[in-house]
Amino acid sequence: MFLKVQDDDGFGIIEIMELKQLFDPFAKTVCARLHGGEELQDQQDYLKKDLSFPSGEPLPRCWYDPRYQSL
Repeated sequence: MFLKVQDDDGFGIIEIMELKQLFDPFAKTVCARLHGGEELQDQQDYLKKDLSFPSGEPLPRCWYDPRYQSL
């Protein structure tokens, strides 16, 4: 799955390596690989709060907030 990340250089597209980690509301970060240039980048952790879908739509609240049902 590809998502967009806001960083210091603007926006970048990342490939999520562990979807289970993305869907876990208790995980604050997700392991992903930045897609930039022709060379494969190293995996690193990204904060879920900095991620959105490539269309700009935010992630579903149940993916990052463990108390999403209490509201």
